[in-house]
Amino acid sequence: MLFQRMIDRRIEAYQSELMRKYCDEVESMYTKMRGWRHDYHNHIQALQASMALGQYDEVNRYLSELNDDLTHVDTTVKTGRVMVDAVLNGKLNIAVQDDIPVNVKARVPEGTTVSDVDMCVIIGNLLDNAIEENKRLPAAGRFIRVYMGRKNTQLYLAITNAAGTKRDKRGGLFASSKGADHGFGLSRVRSIVRKYGGLFSADSEAGGFTAEILIPLEQQ
Repeated sequence: MLFQRMIDRRIEAYQSELMRKYCDEVESMYTKMRGWRHDYHNHIQALQASMALGQYDEVNRYLSELNDDLTHVDTTVKTGRVMVDAVLNGKLNIAVQDDIPVNVKARVPEGTTVSDVDMCVIIGNLLDNAIEENKRLPAAGRFIRVYMGRKNTQLYLAITNAAGTKRDKRGGLFASSKGADHGFGLSRVRSIVRKYGGLFSADSEAGGFTAEILIPLEQQ
């Protein structure tokens, strides 16, 4: 009983710290968005002045810089759940800042029984792992692909990322190069998926890593 309470406290502390970190990341992203919008009129005035002087090369350079800046703060993924959108876009914003190309198609289907907190823990952990793995690789070989949607009568989530060498499994999960806490994150994902009667699988090979989740949807 005492041991179980210790485990429960560790899980609660872990999730609280995880959500705090996600909130900080999302707040950082929205701060950048507010700053860009605040400067919008200044950008327009600078472009108009350059156009009036016929400095078209300067206008093209300025527009290119603005496009790069906007890429880092643009939130385009809308899953249908605000909390999931916030965490997912926050993580993808970090990936873009780390020069990791991302391809995302995500929608939370009707009948999904997973709570916002649990969904954020799942997505956050898997994307944290994907980003860290990519950062160890040359920029030219980096990528993350995310798909979430309905597959027959189940919620299906798949995250694939570029990786280095193939990793070995220990206790049903892949060994981590980041220590026990990192491995605990993957264990939490598997535990949450099982809580909802779902299946979690992961496949590691040279050059790539894929995590897949299937969770039954509530029947209408």
